Amino acid sequence: MTISDTILSALRCPKCGAPVSFDGRSLSCGGPRRHCYDAAASGYINLAPEHRAGGDSREAVRARTAFLNRGYYADVADAIGVLAEKYLSHCPNPVLADAGCGEGYYTGRLAQYGAVCGFDLSRAAVEAAAKAARRSGIDALYAVAGLYSLPLGDESVDLVLNHFAPCAEEEFCRVLKPGGVLILGAAGEEHLLGLKRALYDTPVLNAPRADLPRTMCLLEKRRVQKTVRIEGKADIEALFAMTPYYYRTSEADRAKLAALDVLETEIDVELSVYRRPHGKE
Repeated sequence: MTISDTILSALRCPKCGAPVSFDGRSLSCGGPRRHCYDAAASGYINLAPEHRAGGDSREAVRARTAFLNRGYYADVADAIGVLAEKYLSHCPNPVLADAGCGEGYYTGRLAQYGAVCGFDLSRAAVEAAAKAARRSGIDALYAVAGLYSLPLGDESVDLVLNHFAPCAEEEFCRVLKPGGVLILGAAGEEHLLGLKRALYDTPVLNAPRADLPRTMCLLEKRRVQKTVRIEGKADIEALFAMTPYYYRTSEADRAKLAALDVLETEIDVELSVYRRPHGKE
């Protein structure tokens, strides 16, 4: 396992905030107590060792990875790539962070535009992301870490991606360089409406995202919309398991979906770009 000098310069010890170094096996800090974090054989580092393991199971991660790799969300990944290229074009040696990276589907796309690290509290997802990156030759660091306490230095990152994950605005502003940008991904009002029609008698449109940044400057919005045809019960179930509806749907409504072999549903994703103010504006 290797970690680029660019990423190392941005990383900080999650316990004491000191700069870190990597010897090929362990990440350690230069603080007085020299905290040490071993790299897993699969290629990720646990930078939240005191956090109780949780999040998606390995089975759920495998199903979601297979679903995403079939290209249903490729247009969303393309749009994120376009935005990253646009806002990083002036940055020398840019550093990017995917805050809530999951299994790394979008993180891998960001690796085209700079040194990238992905953070998530799900060990199963981070491990899957690291293994996929190794197989694909993608240079990215994946670590278990919380979005509200990123193991990054102050003003160390040029771009943060926060896609379908909680928006930790204060923490993002801390790690972003002055003028750095946040790409925020959220469900549009019709996102997965076809899935909800299959499940519920009276499906409703999605409400706007409630945790939008309050102190950052909105630069632009981009909406990705299309209808996809999902064939096969395994893919339909995998999509269902990726949604919050999976945990709050009755057995009777689940049975409706389980009876389907084909599902047509909308993809409706809103991407918003925010800039961190220069100085204390």
